[in-house]
Amino acid sequence: MEAARPPQTQAVPPSYQGRPEGPAAAALLATGVGSLVLAILVVIAEANESFAMSLAYSDRVGPLSGKTIWAVVAYFGSWAILAVALRGRRMNLGVVAIVAGVLLALALVGTFSPFFELFKPD
Repeated sequence: MEAARPPQTQAVPPSYQGRPEGPAAAALLATGVGSLVLAILVVIAEANESFAMSLAYSDRVGPLSGKTIWAVVAYFGSWAILAVALRGRRMNLGVVAIVAGVLLALALVGTFSPFFELFKPD
């Protein structure tokens, strides 16, 4: 009878050993932040007509143009800030993925029409 062997571990390439996960975490979290900003802008624009019209940077696109522009600005801005803040840090990417997933789930709810139409004035 053969003795139980310890589980095999996957070899990590030498070029990766010790490489921090901070940059990847920054990109994941920034995705959640940008998405949540879009959802917040959708809800506020639904609740306030003048705010919605202030986001209409293109007549052909309407308020969606401003919502997406500000969401992209939030994404790149938060990515830059988080990349500097998390540079060189070891991170638990599982926890980061859960936080990003929660942010994305909140954003999905915020851009779901039955939800944002609750804020529409009568």
